[in-house]
Amino acid sequence: MTHQYAVEIVLTRPASARELHRARHRLAFAANAERTRLMAVQSDKSPGRALHRLRRRLDSVLPIDVLTTHYPDRHGRVLLNVVLNRRIHAQVRQEASASGERPGEVLRERITASLAREQRERHHRLESQLRRLLSHHTPEEVLACAAGRLFQAWPPYY
Repeated sequence: MTHQYAVEIVLTRPASARELHRARHRLAFAANAERTRLMAVQSDKSPGRALHRLRRRLDSVLPIDVLTTHYPDRHGRVLLNVVLNRRIHAQVRQEASASGERPGEVLRERITASLAREQRERHHRLESQLRRLLSHHTPEEVLACAAGRLFQAWPPYY
């Protein structure tokens, strides 16, 4: 039984109008304004097969970096489809062999650790900037300014 899977396509650079035109002959998709991210729907028996099929269809016409399922599975995870260069692939296989894990698990752990590190660094930068702001402004001023900025960015929903 086949299912429909929403897939996000992240490109290594903005796609040219010609590349997008050629890709549209193979698949219907929506592109963001910068032409660096695309959304598509792919039918297949599993999410992994859907990503694999989509990569085979579009790899020759678009500069694809990463394919990912757009919605998390029942375990809260999204599936990634990446092409590793030979050196990285060999490192992952070697680490997997040494730890007795599968290469996909090693890669998952690396990506999870990298995302957690990035999140910690972003949080640290935000707190550092907030401390700098609070050394020159009152908490009320900072909050009012942030709220005003957010309301400018988001139109009211009425």
